[in-house]
Amino acid sequence: MNIRTNTTSIYTALLLSLILVGCSSTPLRNAAPDAIDPTVSILGIPDARFWGDRKPPRVDETILDRSRDEIHALFPAMFGKPHNYLAVSGGGQDGAFGAGLLLGWTAAGNRPDFQIVTGVSTGALIAPWAFLGPRHDATLKELYTTLTTKDILRKRWLVSILFREAAVDSTPLLNKIQQYVDDNVVQDIAAEHKKGRRLFIGTTTIDHMRPMIWDIGAIASSGQATAKELIHKVMLASASIPGAFPPVKINVTANGEQYDELHVDGGTTNQVFVYPPSLDWRKYMKRLEVPGRANLYVIRNAQLAPRRTVVQPRILPIARQSISSLIRTQGIGDVELIYAESIRDGHNFHLSFIPDDFQELPKEPFDKAYMNKLFELGFTLAKSGYKWLDKPPGMVGIKSLKDK
Repeated sequence: MNIRTNTTSIYTALLLSLILVGCSSTPLRNAAPDAIDPTVSILGIPDARFWGDRKPPRVDETILDRSRDEIHALFPAMFGKPHNYLAVSGGGQDGAFGAGLLLGWTAAGNRPDFQIVTGVSTGALIAPWAFLGPRHDATLKELYTTLTTKDILRKRWLVSILFREAAVDSTPLLNKIQQYVDDNVVQDIAAEHKKGRRLFIGTTTIDHMRPMIWDIGAIASSGQATAKELIHKVMLASASIPGAFPPVKINVTANGEQYDELHVDGGTTNQVFVYPPSLDWRKYMKRLEVPGRANLYVIRNAQLAPRRTVVQPRILPIARQSISSLIRTQGIGDVELIYAESIRDGHNFHLSFIPDDFQELPKEPFDKAYMNKLFELGFTLAKSGYKWLDKPPGMVGIKSLKDK
């Protein structure tokens, strides 16, 4: 078959596929009706999740409306102790930098225990191990120095993509999450949650176009038989780039009926977060009798400075560069928002990110050699005493708490 005949066959197949897709009317969703949607629940766990752009509905009841003794009993790891918070951003394979940074921090001997750990996208794959502490460093290193593209995704045929919700199959990534986040890990998370520590992972609900924050510890300690499966789904959803990875369907219930939601990459709405901006955290720190200021650490698994790339006038290169620009600037905005929160709430702000002079480029979506170089960079910087920035680079003219 010559080139022209082969090309014609491909275009014909694509045209037929488009026609078939256009004729398809099979229902794929069972979303809750608008009137019922606000009442849906997850496994009957009232604190399993909350909107990332709103104050959690039960936070006052949990902390402010209790006696001192009750608060102490509920939050022994947070009450009367210095606080350290860690927020790990998205960044795909660039998460190897954050993983290396954490292990180098351990090697330096001054890595703190964190009362709160949050993660988005690749940060959602790092956060559980950062939360559980240095005893899980070997797992974190293995995830970001040994896995390759085939361990994360399975490519689909071009024609089949037209019938699917994404360009690749994320089953390999789910398999890895299931392998590493086993019953023992879930039990460990539950045990830390009962001490008052919190592990939050962010996703995005496509239907609402809003950030959702999941309390992984509350799910782990719920006693529900499907709790582990839900944790797996949340982690997968948080790392599922829309269009590239399939959205993750999560079942919800209301009035005894079962419905579903679609969740995708948390980075679609927040590249990194600590807690909703509407939350006046100072009140809760006061009730928890936190001495001094909390230390808020942000790991941005990306470079902050733009990198020039000569783009050809074609739809895919233009779209790819535009999306990269959107992600970069959104990440900067999220970091600056966290910085503003830290000033408002009296935290010491600490920022890390991939140095601008790191010029390596990956050859595939999850390039093992590239990730190993980033991991070693993060490890070396942290082991030798990482110089965290006390404000985002673009906010040099704004006074930090140290300046006041």
